[in-house]
Amino acid sequence: MSAPATPPPPAGMTSAPVFLVLAGPAGSGKSTLCDRLVDELPGFERVITTTTRAPRDGEVDGVHYHFLTPEQFDRKIAAGEFLEWAWVHGRRRYGTLASSVLDPMAAGRSLVISIDVQGVESLRRAAAADPLLARRMTTVFIVVDRDRLVARMRARAKDDEAEIAGRMKTAERELQEAHKFDFRIESRTRDEDFAALLHILERARAKSRA
Repeated sequence: MSAPATPPPPAGMTSAPVFLVLAGPAGSGKSTLCDRLVDELPGFERVITTTTRAPRDGEVDGVHYHFLTPEQFDRKIAAGEFLEWAWVHGRRRYGTLASSVLDPMAAGRSLVISIDVQGVESLRRAAAADPLLARRMTTVFIVVDRDRLVARMRARAKDDEAEIAGRMKTAERELQEAHKFDFRIESRTRDEDFAALLHILERARAKSRA
């Protein structure tokens, strides 16, 4: 879908916090949409996720990620503190702590996260057990046609052809899950995709206020 941007609510009109969950294949532009949403809409921030990998140069704990040792990660799993978590490439783990979502929203802040379809399914299960989270969470899948997706991957010049072929197989599997999402954006240009996301945001705010 694509729609014109909707203006923000008038001054003094409060908006209930929302939790936008974006997924889509590599090259779909979901991270760019997250960054633009945070940059342009006051009160929006990205969810700070958790990982067992070591910080890279310039990364700050609690800002870029919550960095945990494998032992710390295990203890939080055992304590049921994650909304979702997964192994990535079989070497390290990433996850979303419940506190990283619920605490900011309790303070009135809206959140956006870029995540894979496996993580979205875990978030759906968490929302099924939490009516407030279910009301505030809206899932969005970014759909990109094959030719456009391959062109974007090649333009990034980060992957060789074998890597692109592998990513396309993953993308085909992910596309089979698109019908499970609340909304889909048929990706075109960056501005059109962002306008579509803003339209979805207004729908999400209406649901959150209900």
